[in-house]
Amino acid sequence: MIVKIGETAGQIWHFLNQVGESSLTQIKKEIDADDFLITAAIGWLARENKVKIDRSGRKINISLF
Repeated sequence: MIVKIGETAGQIWHFLNQVGESSLTQIKKEIDADDFLITAAIGWLARENKVKIDRSGRKINISLF
């Protein structure tokens, strides 16, 4: 499972590097992985200080540092 989370984190990082800040909903639409893998991967990236997470009401935006 750790390998899958790491691979998904890489996909998310590359996606954000190409398109810039995106909502969690948009990332879930673009990345071919289930919700658990996507949120675990975003947590991985956040722990490594690779992404910034902003919440405004119900909307969550994620961007690279």
